[in-house]
Amino acid sequence: MSLTEKILEHLQELPVPFQAEVLDFVEYLESKIKKGGEIKAEDTDWSELSLSFAMHGMENEYSPYSINDLKEHFT
Repeated sequence: MSLTEKILEHLQELPVPFQAEVLDFVEYLESKIKKGGEIKAEDTDWSELSLSFAMHGMENEYSPYSINDLKEHFT
């Protein structure tokens, strides 16, 4: 299954108001590309660096949360 098919499959399961939000986001991404705002490798590197500095020293701290707690679930 292609990425587009997966997106469409998930999109069809969403209520119409959420579908409208997805459309708004897609149009926003298109406008960024048209303005030459594609994601640059340098931007990604800075984001990763920023996150690593923000989390510095917390690598071994106990967390009561798992990755599943971070995932959003729709019913």
